[in-house]
Amino acid sequence: MDKLAKIQRPLGLLTLVTLAAGLYMVFTAPVDFQQGNSVRILYAHVPSAKLALGMYLVLTIASALYLWKRTETLDIIAEAAAPVGALFALVTLASGSIWGKPMWGAWWAWDARLTSVLVLLIIYVGIIALRHSIEDPRKSSQASAVLALVGFVDLPIIHFSVVWWRTLHQPASMSGPGKIAIVGPLLPPLLVMSAAFLLMGAYLLVVKSREVAARRQLEALDMGSSHHD
Repeated sequence: MDKLAKIQRPLGLLTLVTLAAGLYMVFTAPVDFQQGNSVRILYAHVPSAKLALGMYLVLTIASALYLWKRTETLDIIAEAAAPVGALFALVTLASGSIWGKPMWGAWWAWDARLTSVLVLLIIYVGIIALRHSIEDPRKSSQASAVLALVGFVDLPIIHFSVVWWRTLHQPASMSGPGKIAIVGPLLPPLLVMSAAFLLMGAYLLVVKSREVAARRQLEALDMGSSHHD
C-alpha cells in the first residue's frame, strides 16, 4: 500500500490532463452524419463499458488469487475493485440510456447487451452487499471471492451478446486491433478518452484500495484495544 501512495498523486494529475485533452477533442470533433451530436455521448459510453468489464476482470483475478494464496493485499484489491467497477457499469447504463433516447426513441430497451450490463451492475452490488453482510472478515472475503468467480460468466455474455442475438445495440466500437468500427476524425477523441478512462479507473482503484487498507487497520486497532480493555 505504501507504493500506491507514491503513485496516487502523479496518476491523478495524468488522469486530469488526459481527460481534459480528451474532452477538448470530443467537443471539437465533427458531428456524425447519422447520429448528429449524440455521437459525443459514445466517447464516454464506450470507455466506461470497457472499464466496467475490465474492472470485473481485475476483481475476478484478485478473488481467484486470494482463494489460492490467502493474501490480504489481494483481498483489498478485490474489495476496492467492486465499487469502482459498479460506478463504471452505472455510467455505461446511464450514458447508453441518454444515447438511446434520440437513436432508438426510448430511454431503455430490454436489449441483450443492455440487459447483460444491467446484470453486471447487479452482480457488483451483490458482491458489495455480501461482503458487508457477513461479520467474520475471513468468511466475508471468501464468500465475496466465490461470488465474483461465479459472476464472471456474465462477461463473455456481454462481449458476445451482439453476435449471439439479434440486438438493437450496434456492434462493438473497439473489439481489438484492426476491428475498430469508429474511423476517421471520430477515432482520435475515442482513443484519448479511452486512455483517460483507463487512467481514471487505475486512479480510483488506487484511492479505494488505500481507503480499504486504512479502514482495516483502524478496525484491527479497535479490536486490539477492546481486547485489552
